[in-house]
Amino acid sequence: MNSGNIRFPGQVVTPAAGQVPTKAPQRQNGTEVTAFGQLWQETLQKQEAVKFSAHALQRLQERRITLGENELTKINQAVSAAEKKGARSSLLLYDELALVASVKNRTIITALGGEDMRAHVFTNIDSAVIIK
Repeated sequence: MNSGNIRFPGQVVTPAAGQVPTKAPQRQNGTEVTAFGQLWQETLQKQEAVKFSAHALQRLQERRITLGENELTKINQAVSAAEKKGARSSLLLYDELALVASVKNRTIITALGGEDMRAHVFTNIDSAVIIK
């Protein structure tokens, strides 16, 4: 009895010309190992790091201000806190240092320290974060 299905027993189906078959992601201990996952984690880590503009780097060098790993971590956390509150441009006050940051770009725009900080008016900022 013919059911209307056409069958070709024993015929091998191959990919079209120019197409390369891909392997399914491998599993190790129940987790998928993919290049995408690794790339995603690297992107998130890079995204969290605050960058310094050329102008800010110049100001830090002129004023002989060095920032250690601990200070950079606190600055990153301050920018993240400002971002969570919806800030766009923020003044970061840290000990004897004032930084103006573009929160959206996670970039420090300028830096002031010491007496320069006391005799300066900060404009075009919508928030301030005091770092302890």
